[in-house]
Amino acid sequence: MARHGGRGWHGRVFAAAVGVTAVAAATSVWTAQAGPFSGQHSGASAHPSSAAAGAGRTTPVAVSIVHASDQGARGVNITIDDGPDPVWTPQVLQVLKDNGVKATFCMVGTQAQAHPDLVKAVVAAGHRLCDHTVSHDTTMDKKPDSYQSKEILDAAAMITKASGGVRPLYYRAPGGAFTPYSRHLAAAQGMRPLGWNVDSKDFERPGTAAIVATVKNELSNGPTILFHDAGGDRSQTVAALREVLPWLKQQGRSFGFPVR
Repeated sequence: MARHGGRGWHGRVFAAAVGVTAVAAATSVWTAQAGPFSGQHSGASAHPSSAAAGAGRTTPVAVSIVHASDQGARGVNITIDDGPDPVWTPQVLQVLKDNGVKATFCMVGTQAQAHPDLVKAVVAAGHRLCDHTVSHDTTMDKKPDSYQSKEILDAAAMITKASGGVRPLYYRAPGGAFTPYSRHLAAAQGMRPLGWNVDSKDFERPGTAAIVATVKNELSNGPTILFHDAGGDRSQTVAALREVLPWLKQQGRSFGFPVR
């Protein structure tokens, strides 16, 4: 999984994250729940089927990075990163609704904290939540364990609070910067590490046609497709989804969630 480079947006998110000290203090109980882990979390929980999936008691899940769809060999997973955003997330939600598609939204903690109404809208529409850290630091794998823990657990607490109590079911490292520590920590908290197979390159805004072509050309790589609903003008993403989702249906694909 290639890292995403050249995102001036990251600096703005990181700056916003500096202001979450009070939130970090308020989530010390959550952090304490992480507890020790031994690398033996290999059992997956049952597949939640409701919008409230993830609420309640934490059950450890597998530590390996998942790509597979719970819809089997013909399934695809639509994943949406970096939001929620007050301009683009509602538009993405509408396109998904129009096509009867459920997706996984990988949310940045500060964005979720700033827009709890959108987090709740995502959950109410039957989509799933994913922890994408507090500050979207793509150098996570170069940082101390204590830093990784704070980024992951504080974001999970922020997203859970914003959602009204629904926990994220997955953890996606920014830019794919996973570490053994971060994977085990997330899995111990019931968040399956989530990768991707198809990077639509929508973040680079190459044009709607280019985004659609990338998805079509790379779908053979695997079922999990990466899009974005924040970090700048996402109009090309919205337009691409309007084309891609019906095309996937025409190919006999079914839409699901990453396995847990």
